Amino acid sequence: MSRTRKALVTGAARGIGLACALRLEADGLVVVGTDVLVDDLSLSGLAHTEVLDVTDSAAVYALVSDLGGIDVLVNSAGVVGPNCPTWEVDDEGWSRTIRVNLDGTFNTVRAAIVGMRERGWGRIVNVASIAGKEGNPNLAAYSASKAAVIGFTKSVAKECATDGVLINSVAPAVIRTPINEDTAPEVLEYMLSKIPMDRIGEVEEVAALVAWLASDECTFSTGACYDISGGRATF
Repeated sequence: MSRTRKALVTGAARGIGLACALRLEADGLVVVGTDVLVDDLSLSGLAHTEVLDVTDSAAVYALVSDLGGIDVLVNSAGVVGPNCPTWEVDDEGWSRTIRVNLDGTFNTVRAAIVGMRERGWGRIVNVASIAGKEGNPNLAAYSASKAAVIGFTKSVAKECATDGVLINSVAPAVIRTPINEDTAPEVLEYMLSKIPMDRIGEVEEVAALVAWLASDECTFSTGACYDISGGRATF
């Protein structure tokens, strides 16, 4: 009898991460949702949760080991970072954004991928952003970190292309999430003006795409970056 697959979803306390975790639970996976937002995580409604700082590589390794490995990894932990012109970004604001958005993704992928390769099956979905493709003004650190996530995804996907481990990223445009509460109104207005469908996306729409990429139905796609942007990006 085949075992139930296990999924680890970071940034699962709210927003896209929570929607992905709930969708994967509904699809029958055993899901462990992680976050540093302890209060929000406790209210998430997920059956299994763990407090995890993805920038702590030792803690990431320990959790993956305690779980006995994982089959599906969704990296959704992220911060917007400094919301100002590049010349006003301080060292800590830049570094923290890179640590969470890029280093956190690296830490979880590195910890999970060995077991996936050994078992000959795995799915990893990294949540990037349209900002990583186009660059958003006044969000240089965020845009750079998400561009790096896309590049990292392409690289590691090629390394595992014949191992049964498929690794893709998704690039949402403006999605209705708490993270956008920290984005200046004029920046949000600018980003919305670039969406041909003329609306904000919903977290459930992102989760549906992630669920497909994490499933057996996705068999011939790896290293790709899937736009979910209402037509904003076409490359």
